[in-house]
Amino acid sequence: MVVAVMRTWTATLDQVLPTAHTVTRVLTLRHGESEWNAVGRWQGQADPPLTDAGMLQAVAAAELLGTFDAVWASTLQRAAYTAAIIAEALGIGPVQVDPGLMENAFGPWQGLTVHEIEEGWPNYLAEHRRPEGAELAEEVTERALAALRRIAAEHPGGEVLVVTHAGLLRTVRRAIGADDVRFTNLGGCWFDVHADGRVTAGEVVHLIDPQSFGDSL
Repeated sequence: MVVAVMRTWTATLDQVLPTAHTVTRVLTLRHGESEWNAVGRWQGQADPPLTDAGMLQAVAAAELLGTFDAVWASTLQRAAYTAAIIAEALGIGPVQVDPGLMENAFGPWQGLTVHEIEEGWPNYLAEHRRPEGAELAEEVTERALAALRRIAAEHPGGEVLVVTHAGLLRTVRRAIGADDVRFTNLGGCWFDVHADGRVTAGEVVHLIDPQSFGDSL
């Protein structure tokens, strides 16, 4: 069972106010392998569970991580359960979830293989185009950055672990001018969230060797 807390956002007078130079560091990771990853199906906001390999990936990743002030995750179970496994291993919890961290909604692509998408929408993937009915990249970026800023406001000046999704990470990185990187399971990157709301991309990390578990979509 995933232990998670959905936060409601309220301001209180006793919160510690960040200074103009406060930076909150956020390590964002892609979740472990899901059942649809294993068979090469595009997930979007569909909600398949982790495979046994995905759970083992989360355990292996936790062995390489230090401590964090908090662990957050997308509300989709493949991310939330990955976060719960890591949080338990690190002795941090409960996992807190934010719907702004969910994967891009891909409309008619959800449940299709890459081959099926290429057949129905030639060159869309290579050109980062989305089908009619999918969430716009600008919408994904807006909600994802808002989520990172909410998390930073809860932990000003701290270091936070966030488990989310590869598509969301790539969308945000492209939007803020960072290199586009393909993230395998339990890969990710750091983001710095500044007190003035700026979000900048930092180091890319790969916590596990995909060859140890098999790479997947």
